[in-house]
Amino acid sequence: MAERSFTKEVQQLLAEPGTVFHGEGILAVTKALLECGVGYVAGYQGSPISHLMDVLADAQPILQQLGVHFESSASEATAAATLSASVMYPIRGAVTWKSTVGTNVASDALANLASGGVTGGALIIIGEDYGEGSSIMQERSHAFAMKSQIWLLDPRPNLPAIVKAVHDAFELSEASRTPVMLELRVRSCHLHGSFVTQANRSPAFTLKQALEAPVRDTSRIVLPPASYLHEHEKILDRWPAAVRFITERGLNEFFDSDLNDIGIVMLGGMYNNVMRAMKAFDMADIFGKSRIPLYVMNVAYPVIDEEIQRFCQGKKAILVIEEGQPEYHEQAIHTVLGRAQIRTLVHGKDMLPQAGEYTVQTLKRGLQSFLAQYHPAALAKPVSLGMPVKPSQAVQQADALISQAKTQVNGAALAQAAVAAMTRVAAPELASVVPARPPGFCVGCPERPIFSAMTLVQQDLGMHHISADIGCHLFAAMPPFHLGATTMGYGLGASSAAALNVDAGKRSISVMGDGGFWHNGLASGIGNAVFNKADGVIVIVDNNYSAATGGQDLLSSRAHKDNRSMQHPIEAAVRGVGVEWVKTVDYTYDVNHMRDVLNEALTTDYQGPKVVIAQSECMLNKQRRVKPQIAAAVKSGERVVKEKFGVDASVCSGDHACMRLSGCPSLTLKNSGDPLKPDPVAHVDDGCVACGHCGEVADAAVLCPSFYRIEWVRNAGAFEKWFHGIQQTVVAWMQRRQQRSLHARALYTDAST
Repeated sequence: MAERSFTKEVQQLLAEPGTVFHGEGILAVTKALLECGVGYVAGYQGSPISHLMDVLADAQPILQQLGVHFESSASEATAAATLSASVMYPIRGAVTWKSTVGTNVASDALANLASGGVTGGALIIIGEDYGEGSSIMQERSHAFAMKSQIWLLDPRPNLPAIVKAVHDAFELSEASRTPVMLELRVRSCHLHGSFVTQANRSPAFTLKQALEAPVRDTSRIVLPPASYLHEHEKILDRWPAAVRFITERGLNEFFDSDLNDIGIVMLGGMYNNVMRAMKAFDMADIFGKSRIPLYVMNVAYPVIDEEIQRFCQGKKAILVIEEGQPEYHEQAIHTVLGRAQIRTLVHGKDMLPQAGEYTVQTLKRGLQSFLAQYHPAALAKPVSLGMPVKPSQAVQQADALISQAKTQVNGAALAQAAVAAMTRVAAPELASVVPARPPGFCVGCPERPIFSAMTLVQQDLGMHHISADIGCHLFAAMPPFHLGATTMGYGLGASSAAALNVDAGKRSISVMGDGGFWHNGLASGIGNAVFNKADGVIVIVDNNYSAATGGQDLLSSRAHKDNRSMQHPIEAAVRGVGVEWVKTVDYTYDVNHMRDVLNEALTTDYQGPKVVIAQSECMLNKQRRVKPQIAAAVKSGERVVKEKFGVDASVCSGDHACMRLSGCPSLTLKNSGDPLKPDPVAHVDDGCVACGHCGEVADAAVLCPSFYRIEWVRNAGAFEKWFHGIQQTVVAWMQRRQQRSLHARALYTDAST
């Protein structure tokens, strides 16, 4: 059950040729794949590309009608290896995953694919997750493309350019017999727009034909001596073929203008931000017209030497805009111009930050530095750089330098001042006012009680080394739990504790989710622990879905699907590779039971890997399924009961240990309402989903009995309504008595003061 359904939107994939298609970026990519006659698509979900997998899953009937095979792969390595169908056969294939972590997993298959080359077009659609909205380590896909000689496209962020890039990628792949990467940044995946459709095409050569007429060419297999020849083929044949195609088809774009003595070179994906930044200096308008010549590299790799030379010829200086380190393009352009003896000055990381996402504000500062040196007249108009209202001393000094330099019309001084302005910290005053907001579990998450229980166990047994994993459970590293020392990759939680398999007074604990377990953890974690007779404890969080990537189904999911085989228990798989000590907790919200099982695993005399499978359905997916059912039941007049938990303010001691052991966003603070109890008390807000965790924690930790459970009944019967009226009358009488008592206390307190 994915987090979003595209059942309605996918009907647009059947649009007639010439229709104006409106939709999201990933929907446009799917339409482009069908227009290109793709034969098969595979992939592994992950932000920002998860929705592409969801669209393909919802579009299964349309894909089958066109003869397109689609699979949700077990991992990115599986998806990459799927492209082998395009090595021997003229079949167009596409795969997709989140980069760079997904490309890490797929790199072995990609290296072999790129070495032998392809016959049919092979397209790898990468969700480039770099910058402020990223959830992974800050790396880029560019190095992978360079390492394996895979061409990398980075189109401008608009739907016509993205759709065109899909078409171009398949043709470029076939023209150069090389796989092609198409990177889509976060904003590109989710932007909305329109483009004019072409006709959908069934595959010209099908997978069925490939099976019935197999082809074998040993020169495509990476074995000596062919493997030695592949490198020469890449450089002497495939690279020139790619350069010819890119040049003749005009995949990169040139935008001429009036300030011909300077220029800007940028990756296609940076285009929108650059244009917005230039508009602040009246160097561009909202329609994309620029006063500075632009060279937009929709092909990030390979760099086209001839185009670089042509663009830079006769210019005093250019500014190269590329995010991250190393500065691949800046270095390449220096080399190209040096060999051609073109004396254009190349700026880039000297005027822009060496690391981090190039937001509009960041680009404004870099452009300010560049224009100050080569076109100071552009700085005559005051420009807002998104700075804090109350500037720091460093900011004031930078502003003074800029003001002085403007007065003197000194280009060099303006450049120096602009660089100084880059050191400004956006809104530093907010750091002391706005509290930090670390990531955390959702309201009602079934993983929270696991770590509440783990915290209670460590209170009794002492601190243990805990190896974490990729997934929602990684939030346990944040407050209030502070659990987890390392995380090495998806499904590598148990592997991360491998070095700690030694005799000691304590056992290691490792955690992985069901998504990570099926992705990589079964073999590299569980199998490795069995093989090496590890004595640690492995906790597998089984919440029915690959929750962290959007709620996709897994081998162990409980759903029924005609096109997939599920309901394969994790416990059976674990025992199948040789684990003997296995305990399954089928209701994680029972904190007492969860604590007891973890305690037993850490203290048992059994020598060998101990696996605890903690099961409860992902609350987000449960709510997506249950809420429509409840709404329909209420609308039809059925009796519906909704539970909610609360805290009795008169009983709550204000200790707040429940929060330190829970961290639920719906558990907050409020005024006690009692003048003799000045400290705030715990309070459950309307976000509560009645999972019961807070009350269970209070019981397991032997805290105050202030938690209570209420039932909200809709469409109640006549007797229930009558009885409710009696209850309300009695409660109102008791509340009046309480208010009189509190008023008397307040008067006494005032008199005493």
